[in-house]
Amino acid sequence: MQWTDDGIVLGTRSHGESSVILELYTRAHGRHLGLVRGGRSRRQQPVLQPGNTVHVTWFARLDEHLGNYTVEPSVSRAARLMEGRAGVAGITHLAALARLMPEREVHGGLFEALELIADALPEVSVAAPLMVRFELEVLQELGFGLDLSECAASGATQDLVYVSPKSSRAVSREAGEPWKDRLLALPGFLTGSGVAESADIAAGFRLTGYFLSRHVFEPRGLAMPDARETFVRLVG
Repeated sequence: MQWTDDGIVLGTRSHGESSVILELYTRAHGRHLGLVRGGRSRRQQPVLQPGNTVHVTWFARLDEHLGNYTVEPSVSRAARLMEGRAGVAGITHLAALARLMPEREVHGGLFEALELIADALPEVSVAAPLMVRFELEVLQELGFGLDLSECAASGATQDLVYVSPKSSRAVSREAGEPWKDRLLALPGFLTGSGVAESADIAAGFRLTGYFLSRHVFEPRGLAMPDARETFVRLVG
């Protein structure tokens, strides 16, 4: 078995004296692991840093085996990401989100979204609204997508400013007014009706955070990643 692909480095863990198990999010093979022999060498270590894009060949005797990677550098971002807290927290959180995807399961478009946000980091004002949208996409791919197309109560498609925490559907300003204290704010940049100011981005993270915690992290016995909290604080 053999294939070649591009992948974003999510992380590594040591294996033996000189090798590492490399975790990538690949374009055509989803989240995928493989052994890199000599991955702890001075030549390989800078290449295998989180956030970098690499071109790899994976090969194994059987498809279900861990397999081996040969790695070539493609886009080096890690050094720039490590320069500030936003870059470090952002790429760490992106990796945590990518790890929610089942291994070797392809989700079209997530690789491109990961690259887009990694390129935008560490400029938090640029990367933050993209991160909110990525969290929404992760929820969608995991089967917990939000329906922001129309009001759950009236069917209206305009002035959608709330989301029901029970139904995960949008609610219009008029329909939601009596229950607004029980609803989540829907920032306009997620519906194309506003720009992404810092307060709106914070509201977006509260929205996605509620559903990520409820549907993804808590059922798996996981806490919300510390890197996410750090990155969200930097938005303000």
